[in-house]
Amino acid sequence: MLALNFSGHCYETGTDEAGRGCLAGPVTAAAVILPEDFSMDNLNDSKQLTEKLREQLRPIIQEKALCYHITNIEPDIIDEINILNASIKAMQECITKLSPAPQYIIVDGNRFKPVNNIPYSCIIKGDSKYLSIAAASVLAKTYRDEYMNRIHEEYPMYNWKKNKGYPTLEHREAIRKYGITKYHRKSFRLLPEQLEINFDML
Repeated sequence: MLALNFSGHCYETGTDEAGRGCLAGPVTAAAVILPEDFSMDNLNDSKQLTEKLREQLRPIIQEKALCYHITNIEPDIIDEINILNASIKAMQECITKLSPAPQYIIVDGNRFKPVNNIPYSCIIKGDSKYLSIAAASVLAKTYRDEYMNRIHEEYPMYNWKKNKGYPTLEHREAIRKYGITKYHRKSFRLLPEQLEINFDML
């Protein structure tokens, strides 16, 4: 059973990101503040849920949450500031857009940077321990998947609808065959040997 609150503050936000290990597409973060009477039995870390269940939970989370926000950080920014900083930036941007403003932040993982002097705690595997982080993980994952499905229509040869930009063998073979797109993260090791990449598609 996931816990509702970590800090004891009424306006506590949970935040998480999706897409950190991908070769293409944005890193997407969400932040969520849940009401004090919130409960949802089947809510968990989005990686533990089926795609169908994530899609079913998303509108319920959005309806029940006091507030939430989603932010995408695009590949050019990821390449410029690195993926860890981009992930933190995405979570920070979500938090600054919340109304009411949070009194406390709980973050999935072990790295974060202060935002607006709000106290925070990093919680390893927080998305399987606290409802607000789990809710944020579901929102981040579903919104990012939606984004990847959309850009799949533009570049169907990479099959982003299936792999969502992760480094599958199929995705890497497509990069080898077709080169890279504006959605690829050029600072990432896109191919195991990283010798020849066709930049003509940029």
